[in-house]
Amino acid sequence: MRPASSRLTPVALAMAAALTLAACATPPAPPPPATPVPEHFKEDGPWKQAHGDVQRVPDRWWTLFGDPVLDALEERLVIDNEGLKAAVAQVAAAQAALRSAEAAQGPTLGLQADASRAAAPTATGRRNTANTYTMGAEASWEVDLWGRLRQATQAAQARATASAQDLAAARLSASATLAETYFALRTAEAQAALLARTEEADQRVLQLTRSRHEAGVVAESDVLQARTQLDTIKAQREEAQLQRTQLEHALAVLVGRAPSDFTLDAGELPAQTPRVPELLPATLLERRPDIAAAQARVAAAWHDIGAADAAYFPDVSLSGSAGYKSATLSRLVSAPNLVWALGASITQAVFDGGARDAARASARANADIAAANYRQAVLTAFQEVEDNLAAAQALQREAALQGQALDAAQRNVLVTEAQYRAGTVSFLNLASAQAAELSARSTLVQLRQRELAAVATLLKNIAGRWA
Repeated sequence: MRPASSRLTPVALAMAAALTLAACATPPAPPPPATPVPEHFKEDGPWKQAHGDVQRVPDRWWTLFGDPVLDALEERLVIDNEGLKAAVAQVAAAQAALRSAEAAQGPTLGLQADASRAAAPTATGRRNTANTYTMGAEASWEVDLWGRLRQATQAAQARATASAQDLAAARLSASATLAETYFALRTAEAQAALLARTEEADQRVLQLTRSRHEAGVVAESDVLQARTQLDTIKAQREEAQLQRTQLEHALAVLVGRAPSDFTLDAGELPAQTPRVPELLPATLLERRPDIAAAQARVAAAWHDIGAADAAYFPDVSLSGSAGYKSATLSRLVSAPNLVWALGASITQAVFDGGARDAARASARANADIAAANYRQAVLTAFQEVEDNLAAAQALQREAALQGQALDAAQRNVLVTEAQYRAGTVSFLNLASAQAAELSARSTLVQLRQRELAAVATLLKNIAGRWA
């Protein structure tokens, strides 16, 4: 009988060879350097660079606009938006893939129980019928000497992180879209109300013109011009109401409702534009979820390279089994019927038609793609912030100038209407003055909406919240 040490020699030799080969494993190359971050934004203003304490934006950043209706819609968005539900499901799928990768690193254990009956001829020509019963357990474990499974797990972890950041980015984008849609709806309401007031004034002017025509003071062309102006204002009012209706439908979809089940009462634009806090570009990079997701995908791609490189080394696995085997079921579990086995295996692919080379090249190409996408995301983020910083400042100045233009237009209407009543100017002068006032009012409302939308977009671009 051979000693136990002799029987275990093949296993020991296999493990020794595996450990020797492990020293040859090559770690993956380091990821590319991050995109350089400028020290400050190009646009001047209070957002150029933060010093000391800065105003903190709350997680529910839309509350800065001070509109309870907008707050309620944003809360419903987070719960009922179907696009966000899909993003949540994607996070769950990524987490499941991570658990699967983690499970591959551990051993597997299986239980089995078999029963069979077989007949075979004997040397005497008779058939020998026998029963066989087995019961036992089998275990196996792939020894991750080269880090292939570990790299795959780390890649899955990075992808789960990216998926979670994608969800945060989707929530941020959807919240900003809802805010911008809400502001557009309130602007359409304001335009419709402005046109309604203008319609009433034009109706009075039409009556005045008819009276003057009947008195022989003005020509019939003045009446026709007044009628044309009134009908034009009515058509513009219908268009504003149509825009309001369509924007209400868009809000319904954003909060996960059918348009027929959603109604929003009339309201007004927020009274004030929230003050935008100071912010450093470094803070932007740390908190924008889309950038964090792109960065996590770079990490996942480089872990994939490590897994592809490890595929060039042999697979090392350990296995073992133990159980009972007997021809009699009643005597199955007994010491004489105990059987067991231990083993180790090393498998090395010698020829695969270039499959591993292709997988390695693909992993490196994917890493280059992820790195380029990450750098592009950073550059795009800075462009978006710069654009909206410039827009917020320019629109504020435009609104101030437009307010002055409106004051002048209002005074011009009063003067021209008095002159028309006195018969010193034609209706064309009055119509021109009224059109200028309406245009000034409408432009001021639109500037107000654009200013609010620019701030909302800027808050989205700077991640909309502070840790």
